Amino acid sequence: MEEVQAADRPPVRLACRVAYIGDRFAGSQMQPAERTVEGEFVAACTRLGLFSDHRAAGFSAAGRTDRGVHARSQVFAFATALPSRARDVLNWQLPKDLWITGCTVVDPGFSPRYDARTRTYRYYFGAADLDIRAMDAASRHFTGTQDFSCFSRSSDRNPERTIISARVWRDQGTGVFEVSGESFLWHMVRLMAACLRRIGEGEEGEEDILRRLEGDRVAPLSPAPPWGLVLWDVDCGISFEPVPETGRSVGFVREQGEYHAVMARVCEVLLPGSGHDRTG
Repeated sequence: MEEVQAADRPPVRLACRVAYIGDRFAGSQMQPAERTVEGEFVAACTRLGLFSDHRAAGFSAAGRTDRGVHARSQVFAFATALPSRARDVLNWQLPKDLWITGCTVVDPGFSPRYDARTRTYRYYFGAADLDIRAMDAASRHFTGTQDFSCFSRSSDRNPERTIISARVWRDQGTGVFEVSGESFLWHMVRLMAACLRRIGEGEEGEEDILRRLEGDRVAPLSPAPPWGLVLWDVDCGISFEPVPETGRSVGFVREQGEYHAVMARVCEVLLPGSGHDRTG
C-alpha cells in the first residue's frame, strides 16, 4: 500500500546525518568490488525502495573519508518519496558498523558537498606522554588561509585552504587534535596530526610548522594512522531530527570498545622487555 501511495507523492530531498566505524570499510566513496560506506548505504536504501538508482536520486555526500577513518557526523542526501521509511526503518537495513543519527527534509537543490560551511575533524593520539601544551600552541599556526602543499599527498588541486580553528587538549589521558575548516586536501589532517605528534614528542618545534607552511618540507612526513581520525561534524546550516538507535550499532560500538581496551592491555603485557614476558 505504501509503495502505491509513494508513486503518487512527489519526491523530497532528504539529508541524513551518518556515523560509522571505519575499520572494515575501504573508505567512504563507492568503489567496484570493495566494501565502502556509500556502497552499503546505497544498497540499504535500494532494498527499502527509497530509490532505485542512486544517480537518478541525486545521491551525494559531504566529503570522503579514507580506509579506516571513522565518522560521527557525515552527511548524505538523496531524493525519495518515502522519507518516513528512511527515518523509521533504514537503521534496521544498514550494517551494524554504519548508522544514521538524524534526518531532515531539505531544499531540492541542497548539496552536502557544496552547502557545507565547515568540516571539523578530530584526531586521537594514543601516546600518553606527549607535550600537549606545545602541540596546542603549535596547532594555532594552522589557522587562516594558507598554502598547505606540505600537508597534502596530492599536487593536482589548489593547495590553498582556510582553517577556522585548531587546538589540542587532553581528554581522559588521550591527546585530541581538533581542526575546523571550509575544506581539506587529501591526507591533510593526518599529516597535520603527524607533525603535531613530532612536536609533542620533542622531535620538532613550532618553527617546523611555519617552515612547512612557507613551502619548506623540512623532514619527510608520513600521514598519521587512519584509525585515530574522526570526521566529527559537518555544518550545512540545517538541523536534523534525531533518529532512534536500534541497539544493534550501540552493542557493536561497545563491543569494539571492549575489544580494543583488552587488546591494549594484551599488547602491553606482550611487549618485549616489559617485564611481563618472564615465566615462573
